[in-house]
Amino acid sequence: MIKKFRNLPASLLPILLLFTNSLLGQLGFCPGNTGQPIFTEDFGNGVSNGPPLAAGITTYQYVDGVPSDGSYTISSATPFYNWHRITDHTPNDTNGKAFIVNADYTAGEFFKRPVNGLCENTSYEFSSWVLNLLPASGCNNNGIPINVRFEIWDDTDTQRLAWGDTGNIPGTASSLWRQYGLVFQTLPGQTSVILKMLNNGEGGCGNDLAIDDIVFRTCGDAITIADGLDNLDLAFCETAPASSVTITATPDESIYKSHAFQWQDSSDGVVWTDILGEDNETYTSPLLTNDTFFRVKLAEDVINLANPLCSTISDVFKVIIVPKPLPPTSNGDIATCVNDNIPLTVSVPADILVNWYDAPFGGNLLLENSTSYLAPSDGTYYAEAVSTLADCYADSRTALSLTLYELPVVTDETHSFCEGEDIILYANISNVTYNWSTGETTSNIIVDTAGTYTLIVTNPNGCQSTKSITVSQIDRPIIRSVSSEEYTIKVLAKNLGSFEYSLDGINYQDQNSFKNREGGLYTIYVREKSGCGLTTMEYLHLVIPKFFTPNGDNHNDLFIIHGTDNFQNSELNIYDRYGNLLRNIRNAPFEWNGTFKNKALPASDYWYSLKLDHIEKRGHFTLKR
Repeated sequence: MIKKFRNLPASLLPILLLFTNSLLGQLGFCPGNTGQPIFTEDFGNGVSNGPPLAAGITTYQYVDGVPSDGSYTISSATPFYNWHRITDHTPNDTNGKAFIVNADYTAGEFFKRPVNGLCENTSYEFSSWVLNLLPASGCNNNGIPINVRFEIWDDTDTQRLAWGDTGNIPGTASSLWRQYGLVFQTLPGQTSVILKMLNNGEGGCGNDLAIDDIVFRTCGDAITIADGLDNLDLAFCETAPASSVTITATPDESIYKSHAFQWQDSSDGVVWTDILGEDNETYTSPLLTNDTFFRVKLAEDVINLANPLCSTISDVFKVIIVPKPLPPTSNGDIATCVNDNIPLTVSVPADILVNWYDAPFGGNLLLENSTSYLAPSDGTYYAEAVSTLADCYADSRTALSLTLYELPVVTDETHSFCEGEDIILYANISNVTYNWSTGETTSNIIVDTAGTYTLIVTNPNGCQSTKSITVSQIDRPIIRSVSSEEYTIKVLAKNLGSFEYSLDGINYQDQNSFKNREGGLYTIYVREKSGCGLTTMEYLHLVIPKFFTPNGDNHNDLFIIHGTDNFQNSELNIYDRYGNLLRNIRNAPFEWNGTFKNKALPASDYWYSLKLDHIEKRGHFTLKR
């Protein structure tokens, strides 16, 4: 930030630096592109501890073993106390070591070292990886968190250029490396800085840390490299004519006030070569027939381009020449039943997609971007491989055939059987195997219980269909009761069914009542209409009038009970409402003219009791005048 004010009077510079420090009192990383690492400290590797840091780098005591408070070691492992068992942070570093610190009870500086060979008036990014060695459960779940301050000072150790605190970093269930960084700018004429690390944590149980991979690198503008269509990389199929690319590097001017460019190319993205004469923001390549990588070095002036300590490097713009994919590998033709829904499938590498067609060339596109296709019918289908990196197609399509076998044709059925009987259930299909829900394997079975029976039939192709046969039982009729209501006989069945009724066993009717029947002894017939049972019952039908009218018109003048002729002993008693016996008739026709002692009785209700052998019946009737 200081360089933006380099034209200010010198008298204002101390005030500006104090203000700048207040702005930089926090951690952060370079907002733009960075250069190659110009200083790295990874603390080496090996199975033995050490060596100790050079004199003056730390005020802590080195130990070749378990560090106590205020001491440290350099180690590839942490078999100490109840700390996390860790490896260092450096990638692919066998037996890599880290700076293992058991922080002192007293807060203060524990690491200090100069970093030389920097460029003046240049922005840099410092970063370091930090880990809390104490698990979250350590110190009875009450471990002191680590807290580190990073500071960058000028080489006279009098001017702090940037600083920032990590804040409290608590213990975690498993080891967790965290990266922290600072951005600072060297002063005019300054080529060295001093890195300091201070312990902000409290003394006591905890505050134990590991540090690894300290890195300094230049910090410059964020640089976007794109072609005229804003593509950040390109891919061409190898069968396409060779093409060149025109790309432009666009700095965001967040750091540099002026810009010097140097384009570089590489065949592998590792070894880079300056492209002679290409020092403008736009570059047009020659015709490309192989993978080529492009990037640009950026500095504020041309002189700094040659110094990796003073320049930054853009992200890489890749031009990939994509080879034609091979045709998809068939996972086999499919012969299956029509209801199995088994798709045709192929295999391709991860960067290849598959489209399905109905012809070996041209034809109709059936499905895009899928290695499987559920075909709707028999036939041959074709899978085409296409690169996801470019419109690069295989020379041919892979043919896969689908054969669908029909299912056995079955029809569900419903049947019934009479109570007390059984029924034969037929599969009604041949040239198949049978598997009934009863466990039987014959083409037909005999059952005598209502319910639903299933049959799985399998044809020679292994295709199966399921047939359901629902069987219901038809119950035999049971007579609940027979009653008389004057001249009507009414029959009630005890169960439900399709029944019909008769009084002579010959003529049947659907109605359960018979009207205008003279009194007498009858045989009641009830039968099930489909032939599932016949029930009979002897019944004495007594016709007892509800009223009579003894008014001398020769119509209904007598109270007469019909149907008592077949009994050896019969007796009828008639009473008035007070229980006085008015008439007694024994073994004679039951007739009464409505008189008592030859005197006509008044209109009223009267009661009777009737005895016929072992049968006794009581009721009442009305005398009307």
